[in-house]
Amino acid sequence: MKEIENFLSNKKWDIIHFNFGLHDIKHIDPVSGKNSKNLSHPHQASPEEYQRNLIEIIKKLKRTGAKLIFATTTPYPDKLGNQIRSPGMPKIYNKVTLQIMDKNEIKINDLYNLVLPRINELQKPNNVHFNEEGSEFLAGHVIKSIIESI
Repeated sequence: MKEIENFLSNKKWDIIHFNFGLHDIKHIDPVSGKNSKNLSHPHQASPEEYQRNLIEIIKKLKRTGAKLIFATTTPYPDKLGNQIRSPGMPKIYNKVTLQIMDKNEIKINDLYNLVLPRINELQKPNNVHFNEEGSEFLAGHVIKSIIESI
């Protein structure tokens, strides 16, 4: 959290478009603390931890006076090449997110539902990352969301 404070300090922010979630969903080896392919290992942040973290981050972001826009966590295929995320987790984490953003009156850029119908076309196969077309598609929607907030 200290990194966020350092990044935000002494700067003027008009709009902050932000996202958290995809890395929180990763499974982590409880002994080594490294990424794990064992889906019974805990998530980097449980939904409860994720919720607490988001609330703290939002407090810091609100202090900037900027308009805030949150981008939902994008979907990924149920079967990944180097499986370190359980299927269906973005829906769970996004549900937590939407409740927090609603309570804080923060605009949502719903990238999850934009990508979902075109996931096979926009994402790299068996991967959480996007191909070039997918990256351009997402960038366009981020730009549109920011412009609409000006």
